[in-house]
Amino acid sequence: MTTVGVPAGWPATEEEARAVQDRLRGRVVLDEPGPPPGTGRVTGVDVAYDDDRDLVAAAAVVLDAATLEVVAETTAVGRISFPYVPGLLAFREIPTVRAALDALPCPPGLVVCDGYGLAHPRRFGLASHLGVLTGLPTIGVAKNPFTFTYNDPGPGRGSAAPLLSGTEDVGRALRTRDGVKPVFVSVGHRVSLDNALAHTLALTPAYRLPETTRRADALCRRALQEATAGAAQEASMRQAPTS
Repeated sequence: MTTVGVPAGWPATEEEARAVQDRLRGRVVLDEPGPPPGTGRVTGVDVAYDDDRDLVAAAAVVLDAATLEVVAETTAVGRISFPYVPGLLAFREIPTVRAALDALPCPPGLVVCDGYGLAHPRRFGLASHLGVLTGLPTIGVAKNPFTFTYNDPGPGRGSAAPLLSGTEDVGRALRTRDGVKPVFVSVGHRVSLDNALAHTLALTPAYRLPETTRRADALCRRALQEATAGAAQEASMRQAPTS
């Protein structure tokens, strides 16, 4: 497990964070197809928080894209680097997510974020932000549509409907299981929307959420439990009377 500090110069206010989004948004690449689904490696990233202890844990889990078997996994724990502000969640997550990715013993391939890319009020969600900073192909697969609207896709697996901000198409509501509510897919960086949908379907052979997300979620929760237990033990030892 890697321990992470808040990076020097990291935005401290909403104004500073939005200025960073404005500066980096123009670097998003939307005209590359990305790696073919079912080939190479694909990596899920996710985070878990303990706000009371000011801790965030991130996990990166690399899967073989053809078999969905785990190739490598890493975790990182650090201090929460930004307050909770809708639309600026990337600033809470990126330092620890990057540390987890940097600790991997192999290239991550496509990175799947539990969140948004282009489907973001400022068109620069976590998947886009992480992709620009790392240069990696990224997509976002979210559990809910955030502030966007959509018509319910057909009931069968693979059915999709546009995810809309007014009349602007920012992603897809994608049915990954027959009769189960959809997930919400958007491009992040260096991947086309068609490929993002195909990757999401390839990663959901048995459940609504991608295997990348499911495994990264479980791993970051375990890492947070270990970190909070360690923090509690240290606090107890500091408070214990000395003889």
